[in-house]
Amino acid sequence: MPAALILASTSRYRRELLLRLRLPFEVVAPAVDETPLAGEAPADLAKRLALAKAREVARRHPAAVVIGSDQVADLDGEPIGKPGTHERAVAQLSCMSGRMVVFQTAVAVVHADQGFEKVALAPVRVRFRSLSAAEIERYLRLEQPYDCAGSAKSETLGIALLDAIDSDDPTALVGLPLIRTCALLRAAGLDPLAAVTLTAA
Repeated sequence: MPAALILASTSRYRRELLLRLRLPFEVVAPAVDETPLAGEAPADLAKRLALAKAREVARRHPAAVVIGSDQVADLDGEPIGKPGTHERAVAQLSCMSGRMVVFQTAVAVVHADQGFEKVALAPVRVRFRSLSAAEIERYLRLEQPYDCAGSAKSETLGIALLDAIDSDDPTALVGLPLIRTCALLRAAGLDPLAAVTLTAA
């Protein structure tokens, strides 16, 4: 019998993405301090936090396969997190206007009982249009993306802010790179294709 699967996340976006794999899973909130370390690069921050979330939940559920993930927007090496407020979102989008931003999305899988842990990074290069103050204000009032790294929800109206997206893992920008997640689950002994139960026609 395959091990139980747990998503170590409070993100509704990651939960919705993981549902695409049609695997039964639980959601457990990780207790992790997400404060960046001094001088920590955005990619390193994303990987560290993804692994820390998975490890923390795996410590409490050692028999389960645990998925952790994190995303940090990278603007010229500076990390940009979730804005939390309207004012910070305005500042973020103003800084990113007309520029290339790399969204560093990391995923980790930990199975404590088996001594298994791996982490993978799925960078997504996003080029923002040159945005006017009025466009930024209208977008934020309509979308209110204050829980999204970089203030841009590409899966909805945020796509109108962009010129281009370059990625080899198409769900990474939303918050969980499913191609890399599947690869890590297979490495942990949980093959999504083999684990999904077929229903009678």
